Amino acid sequence: MATLVFSAIGSLLGGPLGGSIGALAGRQIDALLFKPAAREGPRLTELTLSASSYGLTVPRQHGRVRTGGQVIWATDLVEARNRQGNGKGRPATISYTYSASFAVAVSSRPIEGIGRIWADGKLLRGAAGDLKIGGTMRVHTGHGDQPADPLLAAAEGGACPAYRGLAYVVFEDLQLAEYGNRIPALSFEIFADSAPLSLQAMLDPVVPDCDAEVALDGLDGLTIEGSPADLLTLLDPVYPLDCDACDAQLTIRPERSQGAPLVLPEPAIASASDDFGGKAGFARNRALGGEAPLSVLRHYDPDRDYQPGVQRANGPPALGQPRVLELPATIAAPAARRLVDAAARRRAWARHTLAWRVTQLDPAIRPGTVVALPGESGQWRVRAWEWRAEGVELKLERIAPTAPDPSGATDPGRVGSDLDLLSPPTTLVAFELPWDGNPATPLPQLYAAVSAGSGWTGASLLVDQGDGAWQPLGTSGRGKAVIGTALDTLASGSPLLFDRASNVTVTLFDPAAELGNATLRQLAQGANKALLGNELIQFAEATPLGTGQWRLSGLLRGRGGTEHALGAHAAGEPFVLLDSPLTLLDPALTGPPEQALIGALGLGDSAPATSPVWLAGIGWRPLSPVHGRTITPSGGGLELHWTRRARGGWRWEDGVDLPLNEQREAYVVEFGPGSGPAMSRWDCDSPQLVLASGEWSALVTATPAGVFTVRQVGDRALSLPLVITPV
Repeated sequence: MATLVFSAIGSLLGGPLGGSIGALAGRQIDALLFKPAAREGPRLTELTLSASSYGLTVPRQHGRVRTGGQVIWATDLVEARNRQGNGKGRPATISYTYSASFAVAVSSRPIEGIGRIWADGKLLRGAAGDLKIGGTMRVHTGHGDQPADPLLAAAEGGACPAYRGLAYVVFEDLQLAEYGNRIPALSFEIFADSAPLSLQAMLDPVVPDCDAEVALDGLDGLTIEGSPADLLTLLDPVYPLDCDACDAQLTIRPERSQGAPLVLPEPAIASASDDFGGKAGFARNRALGGEAPLSVLRHYDPDRDYQPGVQRANGPPALGQPRVLELPATIAAPAARRLVDAAARRRAWARHTLAWRVTQLDPAIRPGTVVALPGESGQWRVRAWEWRAEGVELKLERIAPTAPDPSGATDPGRVGSDLDLLSPPTTLVAFELPWDGNPATPLPQLYAAVSAGSGWTGASLLVDQGDGAWQPLGTSGRGKAVIGTALDTLASGSPLLFDRASNVTVTLFDPAAELGNATLRQLAQGANKALLGNELIQFAEATPLGTGQWRLSGLLRGRGGTEHALGAHAAGEPFVLLDSPLTLLDPALTGPPEQALIGALGLGDSAPATSPVWLAGIGWRPLSPVHGRTITPSGGGLELHWTRRARGGWRWEDGVDLPLNEQREAYVVEFGPGSGPAMSRWDCDSPQLVLASGEWSALVTATPAGVFTVRQVGDRALSLPLVITPV
């Protein structure tokens, strides 16, 4: 931009020659204003991920850092075949899942432990040590007594090393469905040291006989891959150091901050007119151009899950592009702000230099010494000295005066992190539903209602068919069913009337789940259908009471032929909203529902949550007859009559009897005391029984308080009894 402007002005004032001169001046200004930002230090990788390449070094980790790793051992993918079928009439579904076992080296020096782990940028392991997917993990911290990992030892035999001195993590049977059935790119939160970081601890393993007691205040972690010289070069811009190798031992200290500076004598005047300083004895230099002072620090911010953060120094921006220091270290935002502000002030004040001549060499004055000068304000640091014919020339650099902590916001910003939630325990209710009357619907209809609190990611479903062995049934998926328990006992009622008087309070296992209201029209269409113990109900009103509790009222009772459970309720029985996500179970795998025990095992479960099958057998069992009555003919004897019902015939829309849905119509009628064995039995093929006078008289004489029970005979089971008391 400046090139075009100055070229046009020069051409206007001085012709072609003036245009060339203007363009040259403009290019210099453009180069100053728009040149790329100067960078110091190794470039920050956005976040190093795990790799597996021959010859790569395993870095040394200090403090707390987030880093990738080097895969040092792995197995082939292991395939698991899962078959899920829906019984007769529906095809089976076969799915495949894959897992892998592998080891990742994370540090070439011992560490204290591993925190969170990310896989493909998503949280794989939480701060509490819980894996978010299936599998197990072991951490080997790299100390001298470290044993060989049992998995590696079993696979490699006697050739397996213990990797002492190397910290590594072993994943066993890690489920890979979340990552496209491949080993994901991993990054680890490493805790290597609990004590504050110091330069001495970083140099001890690689530089023997070195005195480097330098506290690295504000530095929470650092990954070191290069040489000690690389380390010192990396830290010097923000932690200025003095290195003294004059004695037998290498000594590294922070820049000296003496209690009182040494006062230099008056400068010595040179006799030669061409020597620096002339009659003044010193030469002043204030560099106004050249390299811009450091003003931007890029670092890894622990408050942003170790994503790169940027802090800028106080003060007006320098001319041109800012100078950036890239420090691959873990530093909190306030500490990074203090470091870059102090570094910028040091660079800015160090532009003011002096060459000062003395005629006597003082052994106490050496590079790094803080001095004061006659007639000059402030303090100065000796950067170098040189023996000349006219005396000793000291090269001095102005020291920045003490300043308060930088003001202004140091907000690290936000990062889109996954919620680190512990996997809650799984809750389960298994049940069978009545047949819906559709010939294509397979029987029995077995369901598992599975749920948990926040952070739940699904569960594996299992079945115990009565032999104590768990067999797989597939997975529940991540959809949560709305399930809970009854806090009180629902009173008995009538299956023929809308129950406005009774109510029941339930507590949902997931406090975030909700129940809704329904109108009478919606109830007629099947809304708000729920399982409560062994009874199917519908509710019109759900009143929230807080903390996951709801009061249900406006009830339709005994739905689906469950009127036998109207008076059998108890506190603590399960509640399941049938409109919520349910998992259909394969009856071919579960075996007889009456004997099956269903289990669900999630990531947060040490043992499976179990449930028997509620309403077991209701799909095949005929409905019990209704409207039982007796008639006494004029000639004596007794007539019994009842009304049959059909499985699946829930809606009687046209007043015509529904198909029986059994191969034949048959009933078993028994007469007895009711609480004991039956005294007599009759098989009927129509909904009535006629007893002659003598037969009825004999029954009454033998059992005066006897009652009749009527059961419909189905293809596979008998119905529950209808009890008829003769008058």
